[in-house]
Amino acid sequence: MRALIGLFLLAGCAADSEPAPARRVASACATVSFEGDGFTHCLAVPGVHTVRTQLDAPDGDPARSLEVLADIVPDPKQVAFAMNGGMYDENGEPIGYYVEDGERRHTLNRVAGGGNFGLLPNGVFWVDAAKDGKGGGWHVRSADVFADTVKRRPAFATQSGPMLVIAGKLHPRIAANGESLHVRNAVGIDAKGRAHFVISDSAISFGRLARFMRDRLKCPNALYLDGSVSALWDPAAGRLDRTVPLGPLIVVEKTPRR
Repeated sequence: MRALIGLFLLAGCAADSEPAPARRVASACATVSFEGDGFTHCLAVPGVHTVRTQLDAPDGDPARSLEVLADIVPDPKQVAFAMNGGMYDENGEPIGYYVEDGERRHTLNRVAGGGNFGLLPNGVFWVDAAKDGKGGGWHVRSADVFADTVKRRPAFATQSGPMLVIAGKLHPRIAANGESLHVRNAVGIDAKGRAHFVISDSAISFGRLARFMRDRLKCPNALYLDGSVSALWDPAAGRLDRTVPLGPLIVVEKTPRR
């Protein structure tokens, strides 16, 4: 009898000594279908997440990739997701308005021209500077509205274009389903102040992306971030896109618990 009890005790000790299974971290991103195309939709929630921009690596040159970003962030476990965001030149430097940690690195660009960025109106994604110890809200507006209404430098900002949705209406110069098809990414803000980041799973038109931001995600203002080079880092899902060299990066981090 004593031997039998001893066996039960040993079995209990062995079970207690086994390490607990690792807790799976939930992703802030999910796959969504719209008009027959797949999208990866990542949601940033005020109070749950903080958003910032990052351009440079520690050597002072632009990081140019999400792979480099993954190596240089202080705590990768705090990153909910990251995405490229903002037009840039051949050296990876911004060609539109860009602010990082309250420092302006480039002025607002409202010059019409060729390419997506010159398809006015383009726009700005930014967060208000903190006030009275409280962080500011996230915004997407056309560059003209930004110039007319924002008088205090944001904590971060990145300019891209074109705008996809402007005050609830689709950009007037974007076709419903044009012939230009690319993997594309965008950001929009809903009525609750949440930031919706989207990257298509396959090549799509501007029109479909714009409708997805307005009709499915209910974003009255949405901004095109880029196309063909679009990339996402989602640590919880094990996704780290590798593309051609990028420019400004948008990093969404989990707000530390107090």
